[in-house]
Amino acid sequence: MNAKGDNMISQRQEKLLKLIVEEYIKTARPVSSKAICKALDCSSATVRSEMGILEDLGLIEKTHISSGRIPSEKGYRYYVANIMKPKELSGDDMLKLQTIFHNNALALNDVIKKSMEIISEITNYTAIVLGTSSKDNRLSKVEAVPLDENKIIALVITDKGHVEHKNIYLEEKVSLLEIKQTVDLINKLVVGTPINEVSHKLEFEIKPIIAKYVKQHEVLYNAFYNAFNDFANEANIKMSGTSQFLKQPEFNSLEKIRKIIDKFEDREMINSIREEKNGINIYIGSESAFDEDVAIIKTKYEVNGEEGTIAIIGPKRMEYDRVIPLLEYIKQNIER
Repeated sequence: MNAKGDNMISQRQEKLLKLIVEEYIKTARPVSSKAICKALDCSSATVRSEMGILEDLGLIEKTHISSGRIPSEKGYRYYVANIMKPKELSGDDMLKLQTIFHNNALALNDVIKKSMEIISEITNYTAIVLGTSSKDNRLSKVEAVPLDENKIIALVITDKGHVEHKNIYLEEKVSLLEIKQTVDLINKLVVGTPINEVSHKLEFEIKPIIAKYVKQHEVLYNAFYNAFNDFANEANIKMSGTSQFLKQPEFNSLEKIRKIIDKFEDREMINSIREEKNGINIYIGSESAFDEDVAIIKTKYEVNGEEGTIAIIGPKRMEYDRVIPLLEYIKQNIER
């Protein structure tokens, strides 16, 4: 991660770069030489000359809108590798997370998901959990809870302890007995099947049998088929805070918002965020292959032989010094 090798910069230039990066992270506004003169207490001629050097090295850049400077991708990379000091977790943040880690009633899945929701809430960035892929999960049980005549909740439970629920809307009224018969048949015939093969098995093996026993089989069959299909596609991805992220000033044009939303909705794109390397890894702009306007900080976790990835996506002017310790803290706690 070290970017120092090819262009050592002086202490004063490093101070200057630190100031520009941290000020821009805070305000999202280009930093003027006037503000720097004030902060570093040196003449405007010195600041201009030092800024010129940083610009030549490609660590800062001018924006079209003003005479101020902003960090370049290379500048952020240098800052993260050489200047940044991770912040200590605030007592408040730690307390919020501890409440979840100490809640013994929560399944591991929910602990991971809820802790990432909290990170999203406190940072205003998007948090993503990529769990074990659903093909590693086998169906352990299906339950259906009728809510009213046209609505049931289907609970899908896997052998790895994952529980997903789906609201199922029925186009016509179906008797409780028929719902029970359908669920019993699914449990008898599909339990033990890998989640991503359940829909196929329903289609070719279960449908003809359900048709014999259940009058309203078409409605129920379609409802469960769709629920399983969704589950197989979604079981391993959980996202929180995409709308928060889009409130960042960088994403103020409709075109940018649309572009990012398309990427968040692209399952393949999100799946490509999976992390293979150990440790906390930072991908800035074009390094992420996700989008040149964002940074992604991610790490893989391993619990009871199950692997997954937790990731935070934010603008390039992300609070790196805050997000890195938060991710480290979550990783340590879930692996413990």
